[in-house]
Amino acid sequence: MTPEAALELIIEHPIVPVFYHEDAGYARKIVEACYQGGLRVFEFTNRGTNALSVFTDLVRFVRYRCPGMALGIGTILTPEDALGFLDAGADFVVQPVTTAAVGELCRERDILWVPAGTTLNEIFHATQLGASLVKIFPGNVVGPAFVKAIKGPLPWLKLMVTGGVEPTTQSLEAWFGVGATAVGLGSQLFADADPAAINKRIATLLNDTSHLYLNQA
Repeated sequence: MTPEAALELIIEHPIVPVFYHEDAGYARKIVEACYQGGLRVFEFTNRGTNALSVFTDLVRFVRYRCPGMALGIGTILTPEDALGFLDAGADFVVQPVTTAAVGELCRERDILWVPAGTTLNEIFHATQLGASLVKIFPGNVVGPAFVKAIKGPLPWLKLMVTGGVEPTTQSLEAWFGVGATAVGLGSQLFADADPAAINKRIATLLNDTSHLYLNQA
């Protein structure tokens, strides 16, 4: 998937689950529940010793069972971290920081790079390094007012907020209302370990909140 195609998919489907589990079978069930619920972008995180093997399994699963879904890898700090996941077929790479060398590797591989920042200087620096989408992390530290403030002088910024975003209409309304391009939803989305319950929660959330972002697609 080209960087342009991945970015467009995120803009069209801006609720992005952020998830890690060491068991590949359970991870497949979660990804499928998200897909069946209507999500089309999924970020698996590099947060455990089994991350690469599980991600490799998920890539095969998504290509077969979830057509049209973009599967990316998050929590990448260095190019060495990224290489195995890129070789496995990651559609995009997300960082909790901005590492120029990771950005360069993603450009070489023609993969969407999503670095992170929590100050205007960090965010602008990431765009100067070539990022078309920048992650704000942790979102709960800066709050929606921060996004509103920086979109004033830089309205062209495309921002994905992760950390503290809740799977509720009120929370999503607050972030999309100030101009967030996308949001990452973590542990609260998966509070119930039952994939069927997660599927239902996602479908309800999309039904209740799609009006908040459809006009930006």
